[in-house]
Amino acid sequence: MFDVQDKSCNHFSLEMLADILSVPKRAIETRIKKGEIRPCSNGFIDKHQVEHLPEVRSFQESKWDEELKIKPLRNYSLIELFAGGGGLALGMEQAGFKSLMLNELDRHACATLRYNRPDWNVVEGDISKIDFSQFNGNVDVLTGGFPCQAFSYAGKSLGFEDTRGTLFFEMARAIKEINPKVFMAENVRALLTHDSGNTLETIKNVIDELGYVLIEPKVLKAIFYKVPQKRERLILVGIRKDLYPKSEFKWPSAYKRVMTLKDAFNKGELYDSDVPDSPGQSYPQRKAEIMSLVPQGGYWRDIKDIEIQKEYMQKSFYLGGGKTGMARRLSMNEPSLTLTTSPAQKQTERCHPIETRPLKTREYARIQTFPDDWSFQGPMSAIYKQIGNAVPVNMAAALGRSLVNLLNSIEKGN
Repeated sequence: MFDVQDKSCNHFSLEMLADILSVPKRAIETRIKKGEIRPCSNGFIDKHQVEHLPEVRSFQESKWDEELKIKPLRNYSLIELFAGGGGLALGMEQAGFKSLMLNELDRHACATLRYNRPDWNVVEGDISKIDFSQFNGNVDVLTGGFPCQAFSYAGKSLGFEDTRGTLFFEMARAIKEINPKVFMAENVRALLTHDSGNTLETIKNVIDELGYVLIEPKVLKAIFYKVPQKRERLILVGIRKDLYPKSEFKWPSAYKRVMTLKDAFNKGELYDSDVPDSPGQSYPQRKAEIMSLVPQGGYWRDIKDIEIQKEYMQKSFYLGGGKTGMARRLSMNEPSLTLTTSPAQKQTERCHPIETRPLKTREYARIQTFPDDWSFQGPMSAIYKQIGNAVPVNMAAALGRSLVNLLNSIEKGN
């Protein structure tokens, strides 16, 4: 853990440094072998050896506290598509936005939104059935995380109509009918390279066709935004062309340090109490026996008995690749791996750091920085799904403040 305000936190683990620099751990190990970095006797890296790197310097030069003071010059309105369990909407609310409408297909997620915010206008159902023209000219920001589907390119001009049948088309249609000042879309990092970059290029063409200037898309890592999780999201911000000359957009600053599971589960900087108990999945007896052999921060290769490795991995044992998500136990001193929609899936294990069990639902929610009073509705599987698919609230709030700052610049320009 690294905290520029705490002089006792002077070291990075190799895993933490690799996450901050967006490189594999073996890249750090290679630099150590070359003598470019010299670990301390405990195996950690002294921060002074890497504080010249831009990613590390971003913590030291953090403007997080200044950006917390950003407030809307007036009430800015918001429409959100694909709202899910409310991570993005809650962060935008914290930044100062007022929701006009949230659309979501999943009934359990809609129940969660309505339960926690009875005053929100939650429209449940298929986005393709919604007429957005009623909001034309009255919306400051449209947001949403559209699921990425493959587009068909055969003999097409790669414009707006060519994306018909995809959920991106429905978001583009909403932008066309609403004509918001600004929109923000979020998606998985893989969209950058999907279909050799053709998918993103099509999206860029459509955004231009709709009359918006696209800020160069950026992958944001949640660990930079006061989120104890190694989650990455691709963010697209578009500004209406008539407003672009008067606008100024800045990506949010990094927080002052990286948060860990210890911050998520224990009373401290993130929460004013220890994590409350909650329902959660459990392991079958034999799996629990095997998982108990995995050390904190380890995975199946760290089980000392090779026969037990083979029993757990079965045919996968003989295949290539590290398969580092399998039989994975998290570490209290590191951020969580990216949460999935189920913590007990064999391919993407999310075992509690100390107890031999999957993470519970409230632990899941804290890793996504939901407040403890945000109550998820539906069966346990639906709750895990809502939390696992969410945008981390603290990262959403940081993005929200950047959008508020953008709209403030447009207001001043006018």
